[in-house]
Amino acid sequence: MPTVLGANPLISVTPGLMIWTIVCFAITFFVLKRYAFGPIQSMIDARREQIRRSIEEADNAREQARNLLEEHKALMNEARGQAEQIIAEARKTRESMEQRMREETETERQRRLEETRKEIAAETARALQQIRAEVAELTVEAASRVVGRTLDAERDRELIAEAIGSLDFSRLEESA
Repeated sequence: MPTVLGANPLISVTPGLMIWTIVCFAITFFVLKRYAFGPIQSMIDARREQIRRSIEEADNAREQARNLLEEHKALMNEARGQAEQIIAEARKTRESMEQRMREETETERQRRLEETRKEIAAETARALQQIRAEVAELTVEAASRVVGRTLDAERDRELIAEAIGSLDFSRLEESA
């Protein structure tokens, strides 16, 4: 069948159908505008407001994160500074303790050296006293052999004291 352009009912202009189509469209538009477009627009506006608030909150959170990061960096720098200060103080303390220990060691060494000197001096004096006693005995024995007789104890002591007094023990003390 041949189709004619004017024969198609969808393309042909029918005034009654047009009026009813416009009336149905107007009623549908009015119903949609009254009951659908308002709530849909409210939901879109609410969603837009929620998105705007979310963006603001994200910006605020980002700013807070930046501030916290800056605070963290500042605290880390402060902690590093304090750690360096503690290390410097520990070094000073260590150096002062080392110096004090050196001084104490030197003091102890000097004290022991002085004690040793005193002991040597006491030992020298004791040795000289022993030498004097032995010299006195040898002198008495030599004198009694030379004289051929034994002298009395009082006279022995006087002679020994004179003999010892005339001897020079300073050379012995100097060599010690």
